[in-house]
Amino acid sequence: MLSASHPVSYADPVGRLPTSVLDVHAPSARVTGEPGNVIFTYRACSPRDTSDLRARIVNVATQEWGFFGMSVLDLTHTRASNPDFRAAPWRRTLIAPDEAQRVATTIAGYWSSTPDSAWILETQNQSWQSNGPGSRWRSPWSAAFISWVMCESGLGDKERFQRAIAHHSYIDQAILASTQAESESAFRAFNPGEQTILPGDLLCRGSRPSYRSIAERKEQLGMGARSHCDIVVAIEEQKQRILLIGGNVRSWVRLKILPGQFNGSGLFEPEPYNNRQIFAHLQLQARPINKEALFDSPTLRQFDCSGSELPSTLC
Repeated sequence: MLSASHPVSYADPVGRLPTSVLDVHAPSARVTGEPGNVIFTYRACSPRDTSDLRARIVNVATQEWGFFGMSVLDLTHTRASNPDFRAAPWRRTLIAPDEAQRVATTIAGYWSSTPDSAWILETQNQSWQSNGPGSRWRSPWSAAFISWVMCESGLGDKERFQRAIAHHSYIDQAILASTQAESESAFRAFNPGEQTILPGDLLCRGSRPSYRSIAERKEQLGMGARSHCDIVVAIEEQKQRILLIGGNVRSWVRLKILPGQFNGSGLFEPEPYNNRQIFAHLQLQARPINKEALFDSPTLRQFDCSGSELPSTLC
């Protein structure tokens, strides 16, 4: 059950676009078999033109959000500056078995893009065999989602992006890149509020440990950490919010809305929310695009806010 301070809205699932409109290989095409007997059949990243990398990342992530039903998790009501704010306890979101089964091979396809994930699929197959094809994923898959989006967007070289089963691997890569002028990494790490945030960037928080800055993570580079990153898809400064898409957000691909504010340097940054805060801004080293790129994506251009096709929180 969701707290009232964590409103989630839903729309109907949206089919993926023809490749003639958006050239993306469905993640489910990277695996074969039914839940309980799924195997990886393709794990590489196809070469892609990265001249429009930011838009590509946003468009790929947005199509997946549509496929998962365009659910929105609005966290602007939990901003620390809200005098009525009370932190809500985390509660696991239950997914209907038929929906979990519908996206099972899609999530398996996300995992296929990450090294060292064969044991995760084996464990999940055992879970499906014991608990049924609609049972939830046993391993958190948010880093797998990010890894697949980057793989499908043209960042297949590990020197450009360290795809991994855990976020801290590519966070650390971006931290090291920020101090190495010759690094080939596609991302460089900054504290929130140090650089302009644009669609295609990543915003990351730490859970265990609960990092407050890049400096705190630097003291533990290479060590395991429970963290989470989402892809920025729009910056709405007038509405004081940042829109991001992430995987395994309450067990689903969701669009997350975070509160934002201008800091003393005039840069827009995420505010703390629900007793959490963003500690790392991973800035994509690519040319800027429209700050509200989400609404330019082929997936959203199919819809009209004058009706009821999109979640009301976006219109």
